[in-house]
Amino acid sequence: MTLSLEKSSISLLLLLFLAITTISSAHNITLILAKHPEFSTFNRYLTLTHLASEINRRQTITVCAVNNAAMGDLLDKHMSIYTLKNVLSLHVFADYFGSKQLHRITKGTTLTATLFQATGEAPGTSGYVNITNMKGKKVGFATEDNDGHFSSNFVKSIQEIPYNISVIQLSNIITSPAAEAPVAAPADVDLIDLMSKKGCKEFAKLLQNTQISKQFIDLMENGLTVFCPIDKVVNNFLPKYKNLTKNGQISLLLYHGIPDYHSLGMLRSKNGFINTMATTKGKNNKYDFSIKNDGDNVKLETNVVTAKITGTLLDEEPLAVYKIDKVLQPSELFKSQSINSDNSAMGPSSGADDGDGDSNDDGDTTNNNGGMIMNVNGGWFVTFVLSIGLVFG
Repeated sequence: MTLSLEKSSISLLLLLFLAITTISSAHNITLILAKHPEFSTFNRYLTLTHLASEINRRQTITVCAVNNAAMGDLLDKHMSIYTLKNVLSLHVFADYFGSKQLHRITKGTTLTATLFQATGEAPGTSGYVNITNMKGKKVGFATEDNDGHFSSNFVKSIQEIPYNISVIQLSNIITSPAAEAPVAAPADVDLIDLMSKKGCKEFAKLLQNTQISKQFIDLMENGLTVFCPIDKVVNNFLPKYKNLTKNGQISLLLYHGIPDYHSLGMLRSKNGFINTMATTKGKNNKYDFSIKNDGDNVKLETNVVTAKITGTLLDEEPLAVYKIDKVLQPSELFKSQSINSDNSAMGPSSGADDGDGDSNDDGDTTNNNGGMIMNVNGGWFVTFVLSIGLVFG
């Protein structure tokens, strides 16, 4: 009896250990900073420069935020979005520095790598930041070659999830000639050619055949997001498409565009309805759809069908183009159907909206508070039940 109990106890400990080791933490910098309006500009530019998604992807990170006034001074320099990305990436450390760690630096000074260094954009070692404890319990921040001048100081801790993410406030932007050097914008993009070469050729043809591709191209300079169904689902959908009037066909295609730029990080942080290029064409009809997030998966839900983003063709402001696994069908043109909230929407009996099966549900989760969550790959409850069974069975 004693031996059996000992075996059960050992088994319980092993199972609990396995459960704990599968726990992972996640964070969302956008949600963390959203609770602090004084950092709204910094927060916005983390999203616009795509740094937010990179921060959320990393498990150990320190974000050095500055308030709206300090960001105003930076924006007064009228840098391109690409240069701003380099400057802000200098404020994201690839290591954890909470308030206590900053005041207890070994030998009083250290160098830490930033995302500016990690991306390869920094010349030499200009992507390293010097952190030094100074008189009066101040902590200074500057680039590696700072000649003893620290352009920014630690102000306070905003939020800390130990050894996962530390968000702190600095007094000013860390100045860096290397990070502030002008960066050339990417070459002009041929939208139709891009879609045609990356799995959305049939959708591109429809845009050209209806002669509305120009409406998409005209919006590119000021901001455009396009959701293009892959070739297989477009081909399967063509019978329904051909039954529409010409105006209906145009509205359907415009329904796949948003007249504004939305990075994948922005879409992941958004839940709710969004207008499309067809909205203004619909008069009394809305022609909108809902964006819903399930971890890293972004779903586009109409009253007829639910599509999922399965890939990115391009995500460089001011243009974002994403592959989706279904044709978006507005209720203004198609009969509404009951949507299964856990899966893609019920397709028509002809199977016109079947996807290509290339989507990948990774089950990642981010909580609404931007803090740590627990994820045991769906197995923690099963593990617990089995453990109890071993002890009392």
